[in-house]
Amino acid sequence: MKKLKKRILRSTALALVPPIGTLLIRLIYLTCKKNFHINKAIGEKPVVFAFWHGDLLMQPYLYYQFRQTPKANVLISDHFDGKIIAKIMVYFKLGTIHGSSNRSAVRVLMQGIKSLRDGYDIGITPDGPKGPRHEVSDGVIAMAHKSKAKVVIFSCVPSHFWQLSSWDKFTIAKPFSTLDFYASRPFDLSDMSMDEAKVLIKKELMRHAI
Repeated sequence: MKKLKKRILRSTALALVPPIGTLLIRLIYLTCKKNFHINKAIGEKPVVFAFWHGDLLMQPYLYYQFRQTPKANVLISDHFDGKIIAKIMVYFKLGTIHGSSNRSAVRVLMQGIKSLRDGYDIGITPDGPKGPRHEVSDGVIAMAHKSKAKVVIFSCVPSHFWQLSSWDKFTIAKPFSTLDFYASRPFDLSDMSMDEAKVLIKKELMRHAI
């Protein structure tokens, strides 16, 4: 009975939360003042967009500044909350690749590399899906090395926000605040060791971390 109840609750959540969540994200964005601080040197070649897990909420709007026609896959956890996020991404016309740093890591890495070679950008949270918070895992570096794609750092800093008590301190901008979006120049990691690249990526991600 408990398992049945859990399945019903999850099915209901998967049906209701994504459209409601998408609507709320769009309403928050529309009420906010926006400032974009972006490097225009990204170009047309597929890149890896990296951002902290707790800073995920508004990133599609920054992505739209570079790609009028979205063509990206976002790496999403295969946990239940990841399924909800994946459905929200659909509303923003973004694809998803499901996996985690612990399970199916090789499969996810290969899918990401294939997507880059097929002309898709990849969105990835280097500290996801379960942390530690603000620590860069190997995945983003390995994907950039294998595909030879460059990495761009994304950040969104709201002037006023709520911060959840989750492991990633997930940030939700308050309506009528100011959103400062940041996108770095593309970084070429091909000549860097794993450790050197991780230090660089973390340094750039922490520039505007909350």
